[in-house]
Amino acid sequence: MTTSYKRQFKAYAWLGKFSISLPVALTTFTGYLLSQGNFDPGFVYSFAGVFLLASGASALNQVQEYKTDLLMPRTRNRPIPSGRISLTGAWMFIILFSLSGLFILYHFSGLMAFILGILNLIWYNGIYTPLKRTTAFAVVPGSVVGALPPLIGWVAAGGSLIDPVAVALGFFFFIGQIPHFWLLLLRFGHEYEMAGLKSLTTRFSNVQIRRLTFVWIAATAVVAFMLPGFYRFNHTVIIYILWALSVFLVAIFTGLIKPSKEDVEFRTSFIRINVYYFFVMVLLCLDVLL
Repeated sequence: MTTSYKRQFKAYAWLGKFSISLPVALTTFTGYLLSQGNFDPGFVYSFAGVFLLASGASALNQVQEYKTDLLMPRTRNRPIPSGRISLTGAWMFIILFSLSGLFILYHFSGLMAFILGILNLIWYNGIYTPLKRTTAFAVVPGSVVGALPPLIGWVAAGGSLIDPVAVALGFFFFIGQIPHFWLLLLRFGHEYEMAGLKSLTTRFSNVQIRRLTFVWIAATAVVAFMLPGFYRFNHTVIIYILWALSVFLVAIFTGLIKPSKEDVEFRTSFIRINVYYFFVMVLLCLDVLL
């Protein structure tokens, strides 16, 4: 692959936020595995469908917000505002990836997975994205987009949406989306204000936002603690590891509620919370596979 092609590939990978779309697809795999109860190669279809759809939705989000992205130092180098990808090229990517993802979900994963895929696209691009301009709390309803991918995997494997395990799994990933955004605010809240987006930084102090973030992180850990009450684990040791990880998560973020701590190491905090979510998925999958 020549250097120019590599640059172009990286630009489109950034447009589709592959680094985020892949973990989203992994939550789909987790839902599929828990629903199926054993390893089944059929997960590939729901995994691929969600990855393609998430990439298309991310690209559409950047088309919707490219003018806003120009106003923020954090986002002005994204492919569209930086000129590396034209709007026409972005729309071609969106159409190709979104329709391919929906086709795979419909053809291989079933009607309900297809409907949830459409709902996720509408919720992210039609509700959450515009809502960011009207309320600083858009992330709360917007976090539904984090709950739907594991449910797509669940129904793709034949599970029911009203199954308590499905509800608990979706709720865990719903809650988990919110502290992500609060951490972003602690680092980039002033940029949201510059771009005309609603931000809690205009209403609350840095200390108050840190406390809010800690509350949602603690809530995430509590929901993880409750998972054994809904899902029947095959291995007790995995429950204990899950609980230990959740306690550790809360412990390492207690610095957020210390008044003397003015700044939060954004990159380290983001890595820690994402590693926690990854290990929760690994534990759930291992409980099925072992």
